[in-house]
Amino acid sequence: MSKAQNTFDKAIVVDKVHKAFGDFVALHEVSFEVGRGEVLGLLGPNGAGKTTLVDILSTLSRPDRGRAVVAGYDVVSEPAGVRRSIMLTGQQVAIDETLTGLENLFMFGRLFGLKKSAARQRADELIEEFDLVYAANRRVKTYSGGMRRRIDIACGLVVPPQVVFLDEPTTGLDPRSRQSIWDLVSNFKGRGIATLLTTQYLEEADALADRIVVIDHGRVIAEGTADQLKARTGGSFCEIVPRDLHDLPAIAETLGSLLPEKNRAALTPESDRITLPAPDGANTLLEAVGRLAAANIAVADIALRRPSLDDVFLALTDDSPQPRTPVAEVVS
Repeated sequence: MSKAQNTFDKAIVVDKVHKAFGDFVALHEVSFEVGRGEVLGLLGPNGAGKTTLVDILSTLSRPDRGRAVVAGYDVVSEPAGVRRSIMLTGQQVAIDETLTGLENLFMFGRLFGLKKSAARQRADELIEEFDLVYAANRRVKTYSGGMRRRIDIACGLVVPPQVVFLDEPTTGLDPRSRQSIWDLVSNFKGRGIATLLTTQYLEEADALADRIVVIDHGRVIAEGTADQLKARTGGSFCEIVPRDLHDLPAIAETLGSLLPEKNRAALTPESDRITLPAPDGANTLLEAVGRLAAANIAVADIALRRPSLDDVFLALTDDSPQPRTPVAEVVS
């Protein structure tokens, strides 16, 4: 694919990408697409293959087979085009800590080919945009973790990218700093910049991602919006917490047909609540409340809940294939 095709409809295309390290298969036939201006959340446990995939898409590593296109450029045959079109923020901040924030921005501007005056102007703009004016002339080694992350991302925006890769950008940050990164991702979307976000925080993907790809053991095991993935766990459910835990057996008996056998069987002496599916939503909740009131059973809490992305993630990864695929099996 040539530079003339840089108006390709998709910002990222991953087609059956495969990567192995010796006998260890890190990625097995991974495929997905990201549209321009879209935020895609890439979720998976440690060792699932997320960072390996980001390394391939940012040209830091090459796939063994398959094809990946970023901003209209093939990552293998046109790596220079990819690098000119992306911003990458890895798990470790990659800036010069002996320089000030302003000096780092100026240096990146010069590295991107800007003239001195343009590099200084762009550095001033980004210092203000990222709310770092008060620390502009301080060495980065004196910055807090959140400030370092912000200046790291700002350096990647000296020349506006078409695609942004954020590899667990908020790990270790305090809530205020994390929120500033969230605001930044929303800003990318408004500018039409495609964002691939890997994260360990499921609420982060729920809040930011237009779509989510779940990867485990190097394979894509689910893809869809947060709501679509949540629907796979069975929809809404009721949680009932008794005032007296000794009432759990009585609650189970009172609920009768509302409580499926598998939920009933899941109750143990250590249980502190009863969970039952709510296929009729609020009507199921009202029916449960009515039955408990008629039986004079007091509850500490009763609520209608939707599955969280954490519930989805655990259910999906529990069901995903456990063994890694050996290279010999792939080749054969």
